[in-house]
Amino acid sequence: MSESSGPQHESHTPGSHYQPGLGVVLLILVLFVVAATLMLRSTNPSGPGGTTTTTTTTLASTQPTIPKTRVRVQVANGTNVTGLARSYTQRLTTLGWDALPEVNGPVTTATIVYYRGGFSWAAREIAQELKVKATAVHPLRDPKVVIGASTDDVIVVLGHDLGAKH
Repeated sequence: MSESSGPQHESHTPGSHYQPGLGVVLLILVLFVVAATLMLRSTNPSGPGGTTTTTTTTLASTQPTIPKTRVRVQVANGTNVTGLARSYTQRLTTLGWDALPEVNGPVTTATIVYYRGGFSWAAREIAQELKVKATAVHPLRDPKVVIGASTDDVIVVLGHDLGAKH
């Protein structure tokens, strides 16, 4: 019996396994890594493709821990302009504040924004949104400044300065 000196080849039958070359394997690996990176960036809020904004509070931070939707804001009309408090109440509600139904307040020439302890940030932001000077923001010393507003966080008494713009 004679043995052949050449390598023996098994015949490939239909459906046998295909083994891609090293170049094809590396290409697939690179495409996988690129796709995974893009997917992570699009779901990560801190990545360049993220759309979520996160606010963190540290001891040195002055960021509010209460969302403005939970800040009770009372707008009082301190002028003789009918509907003035209603329009500013609607404006604050549209901006996301918890604006309570409007009321009449003491007559004043200049708008004053009062705040209860811990809500100075809200009063400053509301004053800015209403285009009122920062000097118009004051701590609430007399809770009876507007009747029925003793538990409110921010009280805005609209003056003739905003009444003239209306």
